[in-house]
Amino acid sequence: MADPAMSVTPYWEVAFDADGDPEGRRRDRLLAGVAERGVRDLIVFAHGWNTDRSGAIRLYDRFFAPVPRLAPAARIGYVGVLWPAMRFSDEPIPDFPRAVAAEPPRRPMLDKDTRHALLDTFPGRAILVDQIARLLEQQPPEEAELEEFGRLVRTLVEVVAPGPQALFAADTVAEGVPQSEPEMFAGSSAAACEEFARALAELEASGTRQGFRIPNPWDGAHELLRQATYYAMKRRAGTVGERGLGRVVGQLAQAAPGVRVHLVGHSFGARLVSFALRGLPEGVRTVKSVTLLQGAFSHYAFAARLPHDARAGGVLQGQQNRVDGPLVCCHSRHDAALGTMYPLASRMAGDSRSAAEPVMGRVLGAKWGAMGYDGVQAVPGTRAYTLAEALEARLPASGCVNVDAAAVVRRGGPPAGAHSDILHAELARLVLAAGRVR
Repeated sequence: MADPAMSVTPYWEVAFDADGDPEGRRRDRLLAGVAERGVRDLIVFAHGWNTDRSGAIRLYDRFFAPVPRLAPAARIGYVGVLWPAMRFSDEPIPDFPRAVAAEPPRRPMLDKDTRHALLDTFPGRAILVDQIARLLEQQPPEEAELEEFGRLVRTLVEVVAPGPQALFAADTVAEGVPQSEPEMFAGSSAAACEEFARALAELEASGTRQGFRIPNPWDGAHELLRQATYYAMKRRAGTVGERGLGRVVGQLAQAAPGVRVHLVGHSFGARLVSFALRGLPEGVRTVKSVTLLQGAFSHYAFAARLPHDARAGGVLQGQQNRVDGPLVCCHSRHDAALGTMYPLASRMAGDSRSAAEPVMGRVLGAKWGAMGYDGVQAVPGTRAYTLAEALEARLPASGCVNVDAAAVVRRGGPPAGAHSDILHAELARLVLAAGRVR
């Protein structure tokens, strides 16, 4: 049954917990409803990190809205994936005009809504959240207090055994190298906070006419909490994709074998739908396209070998071959969150062993860049288009396709840039073109 708040129909939601287990009644309604409604093409959209349920539904409604007009003869169904992501509510709401979005408070403060979100995301850790909030509010000048802050954050986001999430943190894997927790917690937390603070100050200076200000290490501490939560959501997105969505798509292939599935993901949702390919049961070929919108994971994730380390490859190497159609990656140079903060956080999470690389610049971005900033890298045969070219051309029938979407994905201020600027009819058209939905 369609959600009454949605402008498209038929629409279903499928919800997963942090370990990828589906909510049974919603899943069963989807499996039965797709066949009953005569759906031919099913568009499945996964939201990203920093999104709550109401924000996810609003995103799906606005992204799907132009689709019936763009493909009036197609028998399309719509699915919104709901997974337990964390939203820092002290940021402007991504799809609201900036004039009506609340102005964020002084960054180091942890507002009430964000505290509640942390408690929901990391249940049973109320004392830790209160201690973290107290330090952010007091901002003690001693370096030892920044180190204590780092210890508290590390304890907050660590994986609670037993559980599968520790298996889904990596974007690239070297042979014989075990996965570990982020190295941002293995070294000096004070140094990590200071480096994040410098990066934030540079981003803010580049986005305004004001001069560069002296970085506040507690600004960096707030960002350390955000990035640690980001790391936890990264693990969770992979878990939900492979153990959750991939299995549901397999069940759908049995319940309605003629339905063509089109996976779409934004930010960490792009990671989620990509890991869903790894979770598809053997022989399932019903996924006809994948569209990644500003994907927040390594641009080497699909590579068999890394350019800087022939012993290592992407954690999703070869998974594009599970798609019976193209895997389309939209990227934009205006996405400051993926262009600067993502590679910095990746390095500080242990993807790089060098502490001497610059915060901003080609070296760090090239080695530890995000798919949503410069597209799929190191995968032979990858085709490249501008958005206008992609909408005019007949896209390849298989393989990876990079689409430079900077012509529309361009609005947004520091520190995130255009990361959430995806509500454009051109991108909905691209989803239809990738899946050859008519």
